[in-house]
Amino acid sequence: MAAQIPKAFQRLMVSSLTPKFRNAISVETVSMVTPGPKEVVVKNRFVGINASDVNFSAGRYDPTKVPPFQIGFEGLGVVTAAGAESRFKVGQPIAYLHDGAFSEYKVLPSRFAIPIPSLKAEYIPLMVSGLTAAISFDEVGDLKKGETVLITAAAGGTGQFAVQLAKKAGCHVIGTCSTEAKMEFLKSIGCDRPINYKKEDLNEVLKTEYPKGVDVVYESVGAQMFDTCVNRLAVKGRLIVIGFITGYKSDTGYTPIRGGATLPPKLLAKSASVRGFFLFHYSNLWVEYLQRLVSLYHAGDLVSEVDRGEGSGTGVFNKGLQSIPDAVEYLYTGQSKGKIIVEFPERNSKL
Repeated sequence: MAAQIPKAFQRLMVSSLTPKFRNAISVETVSMVTPGPKEVVVKNRFVGINASDVNFSAGRYDPTKVPPFQIGFEGLGVVTAAGAESRFKVGQPIAYLHDGAFSEYKVLPSRFAIPIPSLKAEYIPLMVSGLTAAISFDEVGDLKKGETVLITAAAGGTGQFAVQLAKKAGCHVIGTCSTEAKMEFLKSIGCDRPINYKKEDLNEVLKTEYPKGVDVVYESVGAQMFDTCVNRLAVKGRLIVIGFITGYKSDTGYTPIRGGATLPPKLLAKSASVRGFFLFHYSNLWVEYLQRLVSLYHAGDLVSEVDRGEGSGTGVFNKGLQSIPDAVEYLYTGQSKGKIIVEFPERNSKL
């Protein structure tokens, strides 16, 4: 069964490998695909922008991938066609995490589609960003009530959830950010000690106000921020690496850690640990955790802040594929608050 859909649609493709996102991509027009028995076709309404989009465009997540290939991690839209063995119906709103979200229409296996109550932009942050915070705290953070937790880039897409979930777990929450507006936002979602690192020295604040150290760090910045966090870990402290955005746009994809050679003795002296977390290794938990986050959001117990690009200087990101390069570049200005989303107009975009 299929709704009225066009014979062709457009999508972004990575046509050359470079962390300079705008230079990496091209627009491709493709014929509409009829879904297989266990597939659905989704008309995208919103897609999420992630710092790792530039890692993907640089070919770093899967070095064996040769351009051209699709890009984009998460989308939200309406089912326009469903295979005979799919559990979804035409017109049903769904969310998904799957390569190739930067597309007007997305054909995907129905097992990757997650039912949602409605087409609401605030569901997008709950996916890659919310799931990363929720699952990492449980699976690798061993978060416990009464602990001190430090969130870097706390006012960002995933940081906002790490702050709230750590607070709900009964922890004392510290959050770093770069503007006074973000400071106020962090206070509004329960952050106990927001730190504007452009006005205060993070290392000195932690050393003075938290002499026993930090029990859990949720770290996404890298470089000097990572060094500071390692140095300020408490005995048996855990540092969760969910990213290192400072290096993503470089040619190497990372910024060398100055204290890398001294990391083993630093960890040994405190029985501390550094643990990596990559969301796509935990796909078996996505549905369970997303349903939990949606329930918290609907109960008014979880804020899901979206940034539509109002302060980007290029206008609101509501032009579908055309807005995606602007949105990716906006993320790297450090000015965004919450999760950056791109809206697809009701009509198909024409580039």
